Amino acid sequence: MGKYTEESKQLLEYVGGRENIAAITHCVTRLRFVLKDPSKAQKEAIESLPTVKGTFTQAGQYQVIIGNVVSTYYNDFVAVAGIEGVSKDAAKQAAKENQTGLQRLMSNLAEIFAPLIPAIIVGGLILGFRNIIGEINLLEGGTKTLVEASQFWAGMYSFLWLIGEAVFHFLPVCIVWSITRKMGTTQALGIVLGITLVSPQLLNAYGVAGTAAADIPQWNFGFLQVDMIGYQAQVLPAILAGFTLAYLERFFRKICPAVISMIVVPFLALLTSVIVAHGILGPIGWKIGSVISELVNTGLTSSFKGIFAGVFGFLYAPLVITGLHHMSNAIDMQLIADFGGTTLWPMIALSNIAQGSAVLAMIFLQKRNQQAKEVAVPSCISCYLGVTEPAIFGVNLKYGFPFVCAMIGSAVAAVISVGFGVKANAIGVGGLPGILSIQPQYMGIFAVAMAAAIAIPFVLTCIVGKKKNVA
Repeated sequence: MGKYTEESKQLLEYVGGRENIAAITHCVTRLRFVLKDPSKAQKEAIESLPTVKGTFTQAGQYQVIIGNVVSTYYNDFVAVAGIEGVSKDAAKQAAKENQTGLQRLMSNLAEIFAPLIPAIIVGGLILGFRNIIGEINLLEGGTKTLVEASQFWAGMYSFLWLIGEAVFHFLPVCIVWSITRKMGTTQALGIVLGITLVSPQLLNAYGVAGTAAADIPQWNFGFLQVDMIGYQAQVLPAILAGFTLAYLERFFRKICPAVISMIVVPFLALLTSVIVAHGILGPIGWKIGSVISELVNTGLTSSFKGIFAGVFGFLYAPLVITGLHHMSNAIDMQLIADFGGTTLWPMIALSNIAQGSAVLAMIFLQKRNQQAKEVAVPSCISCYLGVTEPAIFGVNLKYGFPFVCAMIGSAVAAVISVGFGVKANAIGVGGLPGILSIQPQYMGIFAVAMAAAIAIPFVLTCIVGKKKNVA
């Protein structure tokens, strides 16, 4: 008998029994159920179990927060339930049955960008570091940068661009690869298609705006001319091209005889995809992406930018609950490509900090409640480092008022950030270390916004918590 056998029997009953479980897996801290009828889950009963730290539903999965012992708990549970666990991918696929069309779209978008986030974060930090040594006058009475004063740092400044360029200029390669990986098609073809979007033979995307229409090179097919334009750092053209390749490969594999499929399928799928990508989808995706980024940028720079910022800062955390926040990654990348930086991402980092600060206040209020601290302390740390789900679902939503207090603090911090035009070079770590991705001239005011995101939720949560006698 395992350590959690008896509790697992209770949990099995509270989730609706074995017959209500379509799939189960686990991550680092949570059991992830796909329930046939989520309404049968008895939330209060589940959260009353000694080991359970909280529950929430996200992306069609009913998630039970267990903590660091989740793998042991999981083994005892599947033994008690008499069911086989499945992989995370299989659980996600099963969970889509419980999702709306919009939720499926957001889930797919998240799955495309999730494998790329570590590289994008590293790229953002590197660009931030390059700005610190190359753009801020730190030496000789504030007249010279490190790059100007030191050959070593000048060499480092040049060298680090190798990584920054690889991450952002060649982002379409990563996106198309990620799509083929998600769709279960040939990843090598995805890489090749991505490379054709950023080939050095093409006019670099960053040079298009400064090139007269008559000087843009073209492929001339006699009856048709196609602009030879690259899609460096472009998101939508890469997404459209990647899905085109994946669906074409599936189609040709379905109709092609197996004996010749190894030759015919890759040839037809890749050739057709490249033609469609450069002739049709690339220009369309570029235009759509530009329109979206222009609309967002207009909202962030217009006379109504304070209202826009306040609303976004207030509502971003609720967007996390729905999964709609994943759309911001694509918008951020498009803003960086079009405007040399993003004003959106700093607000996201501030929202994360605000949620963490509300949890910090709950730790203060419940300092004598050891069971509550077991959930709150790691949740606060992860939130300050950019991972908000444990804080939001494990603490703030459980009590309600900390979540709202954090939203208020996030809104005020967002207004400060956007009001002073704070921009980030790239997506970074979405918490306290996020300041490293902010453009140097805005680091000071972003620090002020961070202070607001820390102080306001903390103070408000403490005030409301004391009135509610939370302990």
